[in-house]
Amino acid sequence: MKMIKPYYKSPDRAFTLLHGDSFKLLCEFDFKFSCIFADPPYFLSNGGISVQSGKIVSVDKGEWDKGKSQQEMMEFNIEWLGLCRDKLKDNGTIWISGTYHNIFSVATCLTELGYKILNVVTWAKTNPPPNISCRYFTYSTEFIIWARKSEKKPHFFNYDLMKQINGDKQMTDVWQLSAIARWEKSCGKHPTQKPLALLARIIMASTKPGEWVLDPFCGSSTTGIAANLLDRRYLGIDQEQKYLEISKNRQEELENQQTYQMYRSKIKDIQVMDSLYPSMVKEDSDITYGDLPF
Repeated sequence: MKMIKPYYKSPDRAFTLLHGDSFKLLCEFDFKFSCIFADPPYFLSNGGISVQSGKIVSVDKGEWDKGKSQQEMMEFNIEWLGLCRDKLKDNGTIWISGTYHNIFSVATCLTELGYKILNVVTWAKTNPPPNISCRYFTYSTEFIIWARKSEKKPHFFNYDLMKQINGDKQMTDVWQLSAIARWEKSCGKHPTQKPLALLARIIMASTKPGEWVLDPFCGSSTTGIAANLLDRRYLGIDQEQKYLEISKNRQEELENQQTYQMYRSKIKDIQVMDSLYPSMVKEDSDITYGDLPF
């Protein structure tokens, strides 16, 4: 098997980046993850415009997001979801974010590949950009499918913590969270960057401290930053070097203890968890879940 050389690996080996095509790299190593978060291309870069910070901007993200036909999108989703299924532990789960442009294709492919869809979370943004055409309702939501690897194998769900975060009421599948804040862009910004609060909730809900999380389209590695803030371990893959550099710089920021604590203090769910279980992370973090083969 070809030896993989990481683009970056943190000193504690809890944050690793690979540079290249996920479709190829996922075939080159054998390792199983407890959880996968994926923010695949939405294929929306077709010359449209939007509003950002009060200015009209292009929605084109890059070549990786250029539009595809429905058939091409299905083929793309079947391939990467199949590769990811092979990388999940038997009781592992996957989260996939999207909009109406791609999420129905993703759901169909998940079912065809044997996954069991658990929830479709609606992320209701508290600060969406305005609709400048004034011909539609303002787009203010994205969808996140949560699925487990197999129909019959039970999955891990931190139900009690999610309930307590939600004021001792069952948490619903509608999450009201803002988009990324200014402090999350300190090292630069990815055009489809997700807020740390969103990824923190996902990771807290579906993993235990010490476990491994994979992001096959990692961008600026919000998944990895959230994972490390919560004492999980992370592998991110991306084909754009400029975003891997942002990822690397973001992780290196966390090596400063003041920055690390500041980030944790800004995420409400983490603050609630710390108040309820002040020693949970420390007690569970010594569990050994193996290491990547590179």
